[in-house]
Amino acid sequence: MKSDRIALFATGCAAVLLLSACGGKEEAGSPVPAPAPAPTSAPASSPTTSGTLPVGNPDATAPGTELKVGDRAVVPFKYGNDKAGTIAITVKTIELGAKEDLAAYGDKAKGMTPVYIRISVENVGGTDLTYSSVRLRAVGPDGKGTGVIITGETPKCQSESAKKDFKTAGATYETCGLQAVKDGDDVGGATYGDGDGYKDKPVIWKK
Repeated sequence: MKSDRIALFATGCAAVLLLSACGGKEEAGSPVPAPAPAPTSAPASSPTTSGTLPVGNPDATAPGTELKVGDRAVVPFKYGNDKAGTIAITVKTIELGAKEDLAAYGDKAKGMTPVYIRISVENVGGTDLTYSSVRLRAVGPDGKGTGVIITGETPKCQSESAKKDFKTAGATYETCGLQAVKDGDDVGGATYGDGDGYKDKPVIWKK
């Protein structure tokens, strides 16, 4: 992907595109002795992570699961109107970049520090997911949004999409996602919230 595919957005605030907050009764029965209660088995153990398991894949990572950088999450995935399957995402690193890396954005990037989220993506379900792409979002140390929206790439963070062979189980590719924080802020992790059931309870990788 070329660096001329750079877009930078903001919602509702001004020039530097910072999104900080501008803002029944029981019936009596016959007097016969009640039978002894039948023994019950112990309930099945529940996942240790929060949220409910997504439908359709017993191996999927539950929505709301907290992971660490380096951990792998198996999640449902949709791309466009005709591509759907199961992928595994491994977050390899989450790091702050140099402000100079955003030189191509000019004054629009004033007050921003880039964040680079480097991931590996695996086709787990074996469905045709050719040319699809995965996007994670940076969050602050409190797990909330960074207040900045940025898209594109820099020379040190090149965005890649799945190639034409990404349609068999085990196929993989690596990519870097560009995000940003306000100058002086730190990044606390990255989230995936695009699959069914994950919008309100994203999977989060913490640094």
